[in-house]
Amino acid sequence: MPAPAEPGDGGGPENESVGTVIVAGLANLVIAAAKFVAGLISGSAAMLSEAAHSLADTVTEVFLFVALRRGGKPADEEHPFGYGKESFVWAFIAALFTFIGGAGFSIYHGVTTILSGEHSGHYLISYIVLAVSFVAEGTSWLKAQRQVKGESERWGISKRRFLRLTSDTTVKAVYFEDSAALIGLLLAAGGIGLAQLTGSETWDGIASILIGLLLLVVATVLARANVSLLVGRAVPRRMHNQIADDLASLDVVTAVPTLLTMQLGPGEILVAAKVDFEDHITGGQIEEASDEAERRLRARYPGIRYVFLDPTRGRAGLNHRDGGVDI
Repeated sequence: MPAPAEPGDGGGPENESVGTVIVAGLANLVIAAAKFVAGLISGSAAMLSEAAHSLADTVTEVFLFVALRRGGKPADEEHPFGYGKESFVWAFIAALFTFIGGAGFSIYHGVTTILSGEHSGHYLISYIVLAVSFVAEGTSWLKAQRQVKGESERWGISKRRFLRLTSDTTVKAVYFEDSAALIGLLLAAGGIGLAQLTGSETWDGIASILIGLLLLVVATVLARANVSLLVGRAVPRRMHNQIADDLASLDVVTAVPTLLTMQLGPGEILVAAKVDFEDHITGGQIEEASDEAERRLRARYPGIRYVFLDPTRGRAGLNHRDGGVDI
């Protein structure tokens, strides 16, 4: 029976991730247009920053959709391990776009507003758009939240740990971006409200800068996670140790001096190990043990796609538990 140990061998069903991305993308597109119109009418820097925020999120959803499709292509002769890592490439590009398109514009526009900002006085339309946007963004966030909650419960871990461990970069990106969107809306409302009460556009500009900094933090977190996966991140340590224990528990295995793992794509794992078999067994018994190891590992962790075992003599000083990633 598969063990609910870690989400490293599967970040969630692809169809559910596609649905999460599509809902988020459509919501952001409509919201971006409404915020842009409200920003032009009111002259609010925070509203225009929120429009840039939603537009950046819309474009990133497109990148994430491409990531799901491209990363799901089957392996071929040129790419024998599949195209899973291409998902991380597109997700990294999406994070960069959030950094450049959203954070850069918001911070720049906030600074210019503080220095020489003017407001038309049309506050009502800004409040209406912000309220409608909060409902729409909240709907998208709730869908992402349900997926994160369902997957974290499936693996028996907290939502926070799931988000840190999962290799499904799409649902992770949507969850963080929607969370940032809701916070950004509150910041925009606060900035506009203070500007209306005090008559100073400085508060509007400060809200715009805070929205930009918020986007900067989200983009940095997502970019770092994708770079780690692109370089070739190991599975979580607890999962690594369980794999090592499963290999060592085979009747004809005396030790597992070296175990290497790598996440090839969302929910796809490669396992390579040096295994010290009993000296008296035959080649046929080694083959049978290798087949049994592969069946055992895949039964426990369905995300394991490749298992390579290298018969070797045991060497002192090596520890199969010196692996995995603590995150």
